[in-house]
Amino acid sequence: MNKPPPQEADDAALFRAAAGAVEPLPEQNRIEPHKPPRKPLPRAPAPPSAIPDTLSDFSAETAPDEFLRNGLSRMTLRKLRRGHWPVQASLDLHGNNSDAARQLLQEFLHEAAQRGLRCVLVIHGKGMNSRGGEAVLRKLARHWLTQHPHVLGYCDAQPKEGGSGAVLVLLKVIK
Repeated sequence: MNKPPPQEADDAALFRAAAGAVEPLPEQNRIEPHKPPRKPLPRAPAPPSAIPDTLSDFSAETAPDEFLRNGLSRMTLRKLRRGHWPVQASLDLHGNNSDAARQLLQEFLHEAAQRGLRCVLVIHGKGMNSRGGEAVLRKLARHWLTQHPHVLGYCDAQPKEGGSGAVLVLLKVIK
């Protein structure tokens, strides 16, 4: 067997001499630890508050191709048209009826505002496949956008993003 080096033996002897006579502690009357209580099950998240349906379908006139909220500079619309703000999210309304499209648009704009998005793309289509060739969603989507409180302005999208079948929407930043 290996003997410990003389230095370690000296250290152990010094420790025993310093500690002196040691007696073990008497048996303690202790309570054994038990398992911690179970964590409560997580509750289901509260349902999101319903987004009020404040957009009207009624329009005395057709919706404009461009829109800018009162008090904003025309330069803002020019910047939007030229792609100054990158598109941060998009919504495609193709194939939805007007009620479903209105609800989807409201939810999309609400979520975009909550996330602090500045520029979004709403694709409504050109109406080429609709009855009578009338672009129903195009007209309604643009009309709804003029009514929405978070929308500062909109214009036709770039040709690569859908041209007149989509709109670039500039949103108010909510802090």
